[in-house]
Amino acid sequence: MKGKIGLVVGLGVGYVLGTRAGRDRYEQIKTQWLKVWNQEPVQEQVEKVKDFVGDKAAAIPGAVWNGVQKVVKSASGNGTAGQRLDSAVAAGRKAAEDVVDATEDAVEEAKGEASKPAQKPAAKKPASSSTSAKTGS
Repeated sequence: MKGKIGLVVGLGVGYVLGTRAGRDRYEQIKTQWLKVWNQEPVQEQVEKVKDFVGDKAAAIPGAVWNGVQKVVKSASGNGTAGQRLDSAVAAGRKAAEDVVDATEDAVEEAKGEASKPAQKPAAKKPASSSTSAKTGS
């Protein structure tokens, strides 16, 4: 309950302060944010995140689809109705666990990637004319 009250109070204070600052301040903050957002290093990181999430998110629907197939096979298998129901429930539980595992793996990989320091491009070494002197030419 405290968290909800704090959230409401925070939203109220933010609204009051925001309305007092006015449209000019809003535009100023927005302009600064867009300058930061459109910088090349920021956009490179955004693209990395998009690619990473796209790759990892693709595994989750596959896990869901495999789970659905297992549940259907279990429900339409041999045995009494009760046995088929138990089998379908067990397959559904296992499928849900597989989806949770796939999601947790994706989250853990994302956390690992996020904790890595950003790699800076290697500085280009200036070409020197002394290489021909070393070869004896």
